[in-house]
Amino acid sequence: MSARDQIAALEAGMGRAIVGQRDVIRRLIIGLLANGNLLVEGLPGLAKTRAIKALAKNLEADFSRIQFTPDLLPADVTGTDMLYRSDQGSEFRFHPGPIFANIVLADEINRAPAKVQSALLEAMEERQVTVAGNTHPLPPLFMVMATQNPIEQEGTYPLPEAQLDRFLMHVLISYPPVEDEVEVIELVRNEEIAAIDSVSETSPEKGDKGTNTTAGKQAVDITPQQAVFDAHREIAAIHVSHPMARYMADLVEATRHPGERSPDLARWIEIGASPRGSIALDKAGRANAWLEGRDYVDPLDIHAVIHDCLRHRLGLSFEAQGEGISADRAIDTLLKVVALP
Repeated sequence: MSARDQIAALEAGMGRAIVGQRDVIRRLIIGLLANGNLLVEGLPGLAKTRAIKALAKNLEADFSRIQFTPDLLPADVTGTDMLYRSDQGSEFRFHPGPIFANIVLADEINRAPAKVQSALLEAMEERQVTVAGNTHPLPPLFMVMATQNPIEQEGTYPLPEAQLDRFLMHVLISYPPVEDEVEVIELVRNEEIAAIDSVSETSPEKGDKGTNTTAGKQAVDITPQQAVFDAHREIAAIHVSHPMARYMADLVEATRHPGERSPDLARWIEIGASPRGSIALDKAGRANAWLEGRDYVDPLDIHAVIHDCLRHRLGLSFEAQGEGISADRAIDTLLKVVALP
């Protein structure tokens, strides 16, 4: 295969793991081919990390992830010299940090203070790291992909202009179309089924682990773990029709464009739910249907779990908070204005 064919196969492999973000996939590929670093920005739950992981998974490359936090130290990124003792004496050896990988995911980079962010400057520009006066080259294939959340600014440290300039591109990720969100629900459901099958193959065999006997006391029946694994498998097989999946996606999509549904929702909801909201409705709805003894999901299952799945994912406006409007009331209104399947 030619280089172009192999890169096309890489892009296609990423497309199977990411739905509705083809422009983002193309820009990640451009960053890789241009030998540059990318800053990926978007609201929570829009598959920023998933897209970067999909690139690393489909590429012959070492991958590392750095979760940036306010208490992170520069050495946690670059590595440090460590003292080793032996019969021949003591010596310092360099212990490389997570920056020494082909693809480095700097997750929520703006949560770390400036001195930690600056630890990336030399790596991103010079492709090397200097620790204690010694320079250590990075791999020939090296790419930093940093993510940041544009709405949570409390407790964050804005990137300085000098560091922003090190990024080849600043990629913005937006909400997917509602049709693609239905595919996202189905994709995550299939991954869940595959994961459950994998766990079932490695879980302990059924046995008498469900009985716990204490000396001098009557045996007490304990539900074994296998019962949970069996339930997972049965819930994964619960039928979800396409209209029901579209209904879940419509409910979540309505939180992002509330003005199209209701003037009250337009005043109350400032930030809508991400695709994680749709996925949560699908998972919790199937579990509720299973508990009710059904092998399919109907709107009653969605109504039973929607408040718990969405109330923490809605960003209420200052006006709503001033009027004492709760997220639950907004969800009640949402259920009235979104048509049933």
